[in-house]
Amino acid sequence: MRFCLIFLLTFVTLISCKESPKNVAVTDAENTEVPLSIAEQIASNYGIDKWKDVSELRFTFNVTSGERRTNRSYIWNTKTQDVVLMNDSNIIQYNRNDNLDSLQLFADKRFVNDSFWLLSPFKLVWDEGTSISYEDKVIAPISKESLNKLTIVYSSEGGYTPGDAYDFYYTGDLEIKEWGYRRGNAEEASMSTSWTKLESFNGIKLNTRHNDSSGNFELYFTNISVKN
Repeated sequence: MRFCLIFLLTFVTLISCKESPKNVAVTDAENTEVPLSIAEQIASNYGIDKWKDVSELRFTFNVTSGERRTNRSYIWNTKTQDVVLMNDSNIIQYNRNDNLDSLQLFADKRFVNDSFWLLSPFKLVWDEGTSISYEDKVIAPISKESLNKLTIVYSSEGGYTPGDAYDFYYTGDLEIKEWGYRRGNAEEASMSTSWTKLESFNGIKLNTRHNDSSGNFELYFTNISVKN
């Protein structure tokens, strides 16, 4: 199952360069240097190479939208795929490799959404059934700065919200500054938010705060722990 962008609030659900990047080469089975794609370079900049050492990720997902507030906390064993979701009313435990019952499916949809916000630079490499394209020097929707754009479009089959598209606006240093979600690969974004707080955890860089242009929507992460 792929990560999707669903904004699940307490009362309402919203489904929702300084220079060219440097080419970093890897070696294939025949010892031939193969240049990394831009998506791979971005994932590398955020520390994907360190992910193999991670055994557990903990975080709390928080959303403020007007008067609405929501938060959910997770413990994810990345090796076994055991997940614990905790909120004000539930503690739900399950394994993502199992056949899920309705309550576990409810929890997994939220885990998929919430962790996508935190780990999306890595999903550019991890996720299958996607197409990726690039544009140089476009005007970003929130800052109106000239940034590069990576667009990832998911297959129309599979996942919780198939066919969706995401536009990542990034600098020549491969740092994502904002993004937009386009439901069903629509022309106009359903939502765009900035990436405003980059933090490092054992060599893995995570953006922990997003805001929209209205100032009424804020999504942020607390209680983050990356255990090796």
